[in-house]
Amino acid sequence: MQFDDDAGLDTSQVQDRRGSRLPGGRATLGGGLAGLIALVAGLFFGIGPNELGLTDTDQSPEPNASPAERVQERCRTGQDANSREDCRTVAVVNSAQSFWQQEFRRRGAAYERAPTVLFTGRADTACGSATSAVGPFYCPGDRKVYLDLDFFRELRTKFGSSGGPFAQAYVVAHEYGHHVQNLTGTLSRSQGGRPGADSGSVKVELQADCYAGVWARHATDTPQESTGRPLITSLTEADVRDGLDAAAAVGDDRIQERFQGRVTPESWTHGSSAQRQQWFSTGFRTGNMARCDTFR
Repeated sequence: MQFDDDAGLDTSQVQDRRGSRLPGGRATLGGGLAGLIALVAGLFFGIGPNELGLTDTDQSPEPNASPAERVQERCRTGQDANSREDCRTVAVVNSAQSFWQQEFRRRGAAYERAPTVLFTGRADTACGSATSAVGPFYCPGDRKVYLDLDFFRELRTKFGSSGGPFAQAYVVAHEYGHHVQNLTGTLSRSQGGRPGADSGSVKVELQADCYAGVWARHATDTPQESTGRPLITSLTEADVRDGLDAAAAVGDDRIQERFQGRVTPESWTHGSSAQRQQWFSTGFRTGNMARCDTFR
């Protein structure tokens, strides 16, 4: 995945809170094996910590937090995105939101931009306080995406993903899929009800995967308003494979097998590895959000 070296980045879409982190207090969740699996499988690519009953017991600020390398200062062009992970996140956010803004406009609707918040350690959100263990998530209460960049290292080391720049882009695009769901009114279908392979939660997560694929299909032909040119100039088959590999790495069945030694579909919240790959591929192949109706 390559970005236009000369393109300017819109850093106003990313709030950099790194360096103002709070200490890693003890995260509490429902006890027993179900709580463990929810923590491991349910949190990654989630919709917000309060839906999972996640709280943090320590609210005191860390006295010696180091200052962040602010993206507003470091991330100015596509060339920066090609060389720095945090700047790459800014560029993917810019690209994804440009696509959805144009797609909503084409459909006669209005798209409301959602900022991504980069944090370290823990973030306080309208959905509750969450540690980095929650992984990336979207909070519908404040319409923001929250991301600790250390997650991308854990995606490789803990979950066995091959990694790569587009694996990271897939994660960000999935979260913006949740924002699209919030704007269109489908996100609420994940609330309530029991978990399981046919649950509303699984269908919402798979649709967000599909929306990530739709963005990816159009990433290299979506012009930025500032330049009239696409911000992403190249997306290869190897990039798409990295995205599919990341989707498989966080499938409920893959995570359950790794952490509990058996697969229990009745507790699924996000879908199997095969399902996540299938729906991303559907979005990428068709480029049509109408083909992402996982509820049918």
